[in-house]
Parts: sequence; structure tokens; C-alpha cells
Amino acid sequence: MERANETVVKEFVFLGFSSLAGLQRLLFIGFLLLYLFTLGTNAIIISTIVLDSALHTPMYFFLAVLSCSETCYTFVIVPKMLVDLLAQKKTISFLGCAIQMFTFLFLGCAHSFLLAAMGYDRYVAICNPLRYTVLMGHAVCMGLVATACVCGFAVSVVTSSLVFHLPFHSSNQLHHFFCDISPVLKLASHHSRLSQMIIFMLGVFVLVVPLLLILVSYIHIISAILKIPSSVGRYKAFSTCASHLIVVTVHYGCASFIYLRPKSNYSSSRDSLISVSYTILTPLFNPMIYSLRNKEFKSALRRAMGQMLFPAN
Repeated sequence: MERANETVVKEFVFLGFSSLAGLQRLLFIGFLLLYLFTLGTNAIIISTIVLDSALHTPMYFFLAVLSCSETCYTFVIVPKMLVDLLAQKKTISFLGCAIQMFTFLFLGCAHSFLLAAMGYDRYVAICNPLRYTVLMGHAVCMGLVATACVCGFAVSVVTSSLVFHLPFHSSNQLHHFFCDISPVLKLASHHSRLSQMIIFMLGVFVLVVPLLLILVSYIHIISAILKIPSSVGRYKAFSTCASHLIVVTVHYGCASFIYLRPKSNYSSSRDSLISVSYTILTPLFNPMIYSLRNKEFKSALRRAMGQMLFPAN
């Protein structure tokens, strides 16, 4: 009864780009071009891997799943953001915000565990090459992807439930361009230290645990590479891991800065800028890093384009 005179929040207003009102049309054009290029790049990668039998290996299977995941990941955030850049009223319903957060967390968390699975794949390929086809069979690859999805789903369910079961009676102005955890929590009328601790521990589980698994994998990988007598062999072995290392550094670096720090250090403008990097730029760069640095993939792409342009009679 003490909150009877207070209005329950039914929608949120995004203020993520409010300080750049004069540049929003320009941002719309820039972000739209980047988004279309990202969709096109991922579509090319997925179709090339599916069509070329030479790429039907665990490494490229994971790359195809990664590209599919990032396509879905951007679809959750970017189209709504593009619409809001041209709209006068940038709102999202309470339920829509909950769905966006749940889907974003599900795909983002699954992405973290998928990168760990890719690290394990590189570990087996370099440290146990003779048993690679046995240890990384189709069932194992599917099991690793399924595990990543189950972990992402579980974390997103718990986190979204904790956040959206809180009371929202005060401001509905969200200083962000999508429904991320910290800006939404800031609008809650009150939230317990327990809920904050649970969300933080889930962040540790999603970011620190996969990163530790990747580090352990690369300790063994580097040890195995250093034992290769040929410098050419060492370079070839390390080059197969370089793309994965770059993507891991970018992903865990940005995500850890956002989710593994004291909430007192929250800054809406700084976080919005970093969020742009991992919602728009990172999904663009990741497939390019994996594909453009890979001679095998480029050869497969040329074969696929040749088949499309000059089909056999």
C-alpha cells in the first residue's frame, strides 16, 4: 500500500544517443552500412563452409556456429537501435526490454563458452593431432555447442528473472541504447546486495571460467609449439591459433570491463561507447579476422564463387 500512489514503469525510454542529437542521421547511415556488411560477411562465411566439403572440419563448424550466433546477436540490438536513431520517441515496453535482455544475454553467454570450445579444438589439433578426428568427432562438436547454449540459457534466465522481478516505480529513462544489466538495474526502485552479488557471480562464471579454460589450453598449445623443431612448422601451428586469440582478447576485454567491475564505476556515456564496439564493430571484425587471414577459407570461397558464376553443365 505504501507504493499505491507511485506509477509502475510500463516502458523505458532510451537516451543512449541523446547527447548526439545532431549526428543521429549520420550515425544511422554509418551503423546501417556496418550492419549490412556484417550480415553479408557472415552469410558468405556460413554458406561457404556449408557448400565446400573441404571445410567440413570441427574448426570451421565452430566458425559457422560463431557467425550464426553473432548474426542473431546483432539482430537483437541493432535493428531497434537503427529505428530509434530516426524516431522522435525512443521507447521499448517493459516486456520488450526483458525479452531483449534475455536474448542478448543468452547469445552473449553462449558466445563466451563457444570461444572456450574453439580453444579446446585448437588444443586437440596441435597437442593430439593423431587423435584429432576421434577426439573432435561430430557428436563431440555438437555436444560442446549444446553445452554452450545450455549454459547461456541458464545464465540468461536467472539474470533476467532477478532484474525484472525488481520493482520499477521511479524513472524510466534508460541511459543506454539497449536493455543492458547495469543501466536497467540503476532504474530499479531498490535492489538487494544479494541480487547484485548473484549477477556478479554469474558474470564471473560466464567470463572468468571460459577464459581460464582458454588459458590452460594455450599453455599446453604454446608448450607443444615450442617443441616443434622447424621454425616454419612453429609459425604454421601458431598461425592457426592467432585469429582465435585476437577474438578472445577483444571479446573478454570489452565484456570484462563492462560486467566485472564495481557498479560505482558505472558511466553511461563510456559504457555506451564500449557497447557500440561489441554490438556493432566486434561482430563485423570477428568473421573477417577468421576468414581473411585464412588461406584455406579464401581458397574455398574462390571455389564457391567459381561454382556459382560458372556452374558445371
